[in-house]
Amino acid sequence: MAEKLAITIGRQFGSGGREIGLRLGELLGIKVYDKELLTLAAEKKGINPDYLRRVDEKAASSLLYTLAMGASLHSARHLGVDVPINDQLFITQTEIIKEIAEEDSAIFVGRCADYVLRNHPHRLSFFIYSDFESRVHHVMNGLGVARNEAESMINKNDKKRVNYYNFYTGKKWGKFDNYHMSLDSSLLGVEGTAQMMAQLVKIYLSETDEQRQI
Repeated sequence: MAEKLAITIGRQFGSGGREIGLRLGELLGIKVYDKELLTLAAEKKGINPDYLRRVDEKAASSLLYTLAMGASLHSARHLGVDVPINDQLFITQTEIIKEIAEEDSAIFVGRCADYVLRNHPHRLSFFIYSDFESRVHHVMNGLGVARNEAESMINKNDKKRVNYYNFYTGKKWGKFDNYHMSLDSSLLGVEGTAQMMAQLVKIYLSETDEQRQI
């Protein structure tokens, strides 16, 4: 692949977004980053990954910090405010995402990657969603949990992702114009959706920059 392509995938919990991303990586022959970003961030910060895992994709909860931070995550220390671990993780993952995208083509699942890489010259951003019933069955079958637990997990994780994305980007999670394309995974399933995305990527790569701007 001549161009360094950055593919980002936002996803509703239970939509199969992570599985689709992994399959897309196999089809395109490029690496997928999801939980791996947390491990890389832990190594870079010298922090136990289990500790970071508890705050992964969670917005900071300190009102004092949020007010002091204003528009810049990096300004807080100059104001005498300790940066919450959530924000340290977000900043570190942001740096890692950008470094990876500069070096090679990659697929990034979650972590506001569509926003982080918004200025990348060859970024393709997808959002994977599905109807609630399909997601319930996907979680029940995938995790082996009862229906009420699956419903609770979906509601809890979607809320967490909304808060995280909206807090750090100032945009609205799942809003169609934040992404190049939104796909309902219940239409074609994990394999079919990944295959469709792979074809879209190949079409994109076959076009010149001039043709894309028309």
